Amino acid sequence: MTVWDRPEPPTRPVPLDRERIVAAAIALADEGGLEAVSLRKIAARLNAGPMRLYGFISTKEELFDLMMDEVHAEILPEERPGDWREALRILADRTRQAALRHEWLADLLGGRPTLGPNGLAVTEATLAALDGLADIDTVMRAVETVSAYFTGAIRREIANLRAERATGLSKRDWQRASGPHVTRMLATGRFPALTKAVYDGTDVDAEASFATGLDWVLDAVAAKLTRPSA
Repeated sequence: MTVWDRPEPPTRPVPLDRERIVAAAIALADEGGLEAVSLRKIAARLNAGPMRLYGFISTKEELFDLMMDEVHAEILPEERPGDWREALRILADRTRQAALRHEWLADLLGGRPTLGPNGLAVTEATLAALDGLADIDTVMRAVETVSAYFTGAIRREIANLRAERATGLSKRDWQRASGPHVTRMLATGRFPALTKAVYDGTDVDAEASFATGLDWVLDAVAAKLTRPSA
């Protein structure tokens, strides 16, 4: 029986339900990451005994599932775009924006799909965007490909944000601090391709990089969807 199938216990003496528990858990995670989430800390925020929470949630994994599903409500578009590319782009963008609001989401993306109502609704919207454009196996591979791209891109972006906080150095500051070492290494002539990238490449921000990469992935998916069947 999943956490969504299991009924909640009575709320006395302190009013308590999964919605309040999950909201407190998300607040803790937003402040200090998943490692800051514990049933003891949640209970303290809700002025409830820690053991009462086990009547609502059996394990931390269940709690993370509920937190993920709650954030998926932020990802689900209000309306279904008519164009499949726009639908997948919106879902990817909304996932990125949700991860920027809740950085801990990046640590949970890419695992087993959440089975909560919001997670299932996001999956339905994703598959529905491609419904009828190809056989189901092609659709599934297309969805997996797009998901793999934005999951990796989001994790990289969040990792960079965390590195900035941990080191106190912005991207520009880090580049300036690392500059002398990089210059010496490139001067050896051992890294010609990297040298070209460093001196001739255009530096773009995370949002532009995300959008460009997503467009390229969608182009590749479009090529598969329009390929004539053998």
